Amino acid sequence: MNAADLPLTGRPDTPDQRAWPAVSVIMPVLDEERHLAEAVSGVLAQEYPGELELVLALGPSRDRTDEIARELAAADPRIRLVANPAGRTPAGLNAALGAARHGIVVRVDGHGVLSDHYIRTAVAELERTGAANVGGIMNAEGQTDFERAVAWAYTSPFGLGGAKFHLGGQAGPADTVYLGVFRREVLDRLGGFDEHFVRAQDWELNYRIRAAGETVWFTPDLVVSYRPRPNLRALARQFLKTGQWRREVVRRYPDTANVRYLAAPAVTVAVAVGTVAGLAGLAGLVGPSWLLIGWLAPAGYALGVTAAAAVSGRGLPAKARAWLPPVLATMHLTWGAGFIVGSRDAARSRRAAGQDAAPAGGPAT
Repeated sequence: MNAADLPLTGRPDTPDQRAWPAVSVIMPVLDEERHLAEAVSGVLAQEYPGELELVLALGPSRDRTDEIARELAAADPRIRLVANPAGRTPAGLNAALGAARHGIVVRVDGHGVLSDHYIRTAVAELERTGAANVGGIMNAEGQTDFERAVAWAYTSPFGLGGAKFHLGGQAGPADTVYLGVFRREVLDRLGGFDEHFVRAQDWELNYRIRAAGETVWFTPDLVVSYRPRPNLRALARQFLKTGQWRREVVRRYPDTANVRYLAAPAVTVAVAVGTVAGLAGLAGLVGPSWLLIGWLAPAGYALGVTAAAAVSGRGLPAKARAWLPPVLATMHLTWGAGFIVGSRDAARSRRAAGQDAAPAGGPAT
């Protein structure tokens, strides 16, 4: 489908002259008691000129998420609820997609808040560019000192690297974007989200979109506020899982491996080996005393993250700045460890589906 196929008339800058297409917003939800009402409000407040529906896919939450969702649906007929008994994000996305009725599909998470006119801007970009998916910036915003430190790390080259959807940049074709606004026919043609990928399913889908000859388009005009994890334990679990599933993406698509993905595993190995060598040298039980030089790896890394936090985190409150070194170390080392060990869930899923071989080929360029 190209831009001419969208049921729009007029120009993007003359909204009174156009017939805006109907839009389905899909949102997988699990344990989102704290943020769900805010995320839903961000969708319903869009003032989109066309028809809009919001489909919530409810996983087996352990908090008041389902109760809140039912209250929200009772208060607004645009909200519909579907079940996601598996509880996994890609299964919830596909369940919501299956219930969605319209040709434009907007993905939103239960802890994200759309900026004003997000949907309207995205639909206009789909028309203007002919892209299959458009998306923008993941604007991490913390509400506590710890969360502010995590938000800083998300948007810093010292944290998650230089991806456009974290740092911003010029509009144009991209490997991937945050969340996304899709042409429904492309999702249907490609089979929706791959439920094998418990994490990184958005990246994997965008890879297949590009491999099919379609365009993924980034624009800084689309911004979604993201609520970070609230403590180190939750952050470590998130990044361990993310690293494991990024390894799975590289296993299936070897051409996607790059220096940015391999940096954290390399640092993790260096810190681990250096620490083991240093402990051995300190104990004097194994090998010569020169093994003490191994301490240079963890000490150098600790000095590096501390210096990065001190230099780049100057705009943060003092308590948030104090959290930066442990936040950076947690992100880097758990992501790296996850990438190194991989995911047993992924291996079981491959065996069950008979998908042990990686497909050849990559996106058209």
